[in-house]
Amino acid sequence: MKKINPEFVLIDLDGTLIDSVPDLAYCVDEMMAQLGLPKRGQNAVRNWVGNGVQRLTERALLNSVNGIPSQELMDKAYPIFLELYAQNNAQRSQVYDGVLEGISWMKEHGYRLGCVTNKAEAFTVPLLKNKDLFDLFEVIVSGDTCAEKKPHPMPLLHAAKLMGVTADNALMIGDSRSDVKAARAANFSIFCMTYGYNHGEDIRNEQPDVVMDSFMELPNYLSKKRGCK
Repeated sequence: MKKINPEFVLIDLDGTLIDSVPDLAYCVDEMMAQLGLPKRGQNAVRNWVGNGVQRLTERALLNSVNGIPSQELMDKAYPIFLELYAQNNAQRSQVYDGVLEGISWMKEHGYRLGCVTNKAEAFTVPLLKNKDLFDLFEVIVSGDTCAEKKPHPMPLLHAAKLMGVTADNALMIGDSRSDVKAARAANFSIFCMTYGYNHGEDIRNEQPDVVMDSFMELPNYLSKKRGCK
């Protein structure tokens, strides 16, 4: 693939910028313990992340990526999870190696950046601030910012509108099937990370434009902006 020069770049959060599974798994297991149910562990939670914490709670209760638990059980479990995650949003989560270097390179070379995630704003903002990433983004679109979440294109198009640019020449960087589908529907280019959360499936199966092991590979695929050294 020849190098591209997008007008702006949107980046997913969980599984792309930050490994948030350690905190999410802790909260899932504590929730399950309070309900008198078996703990699930990090390996299971890693396959369930990516569609917001409500969907994660549902999957944990069922011990499956598919299906919906009873409303009665969900009404008991979800408030427990929300309280736990509000207190354990960034205690164990870590920024992936290479992310800060890749973002620094993009900013140094004139790229405008936004963050688009399915995580609710109440959890997105504290996590980004805790990891010193919040101020790196011009706009942040969370899972409850719009009427739809990824894989719907609405959050991507909303971010473009907030930035005052069209989506004609844009890039999404993510890690999951939802990111690929949202990017394709919004007519964005899409780069995906190998290390993220895609329900246990190889992200290459979704045929993104580029697959990377690290953000430090971005100079291989992005052109330097005009006027930048």
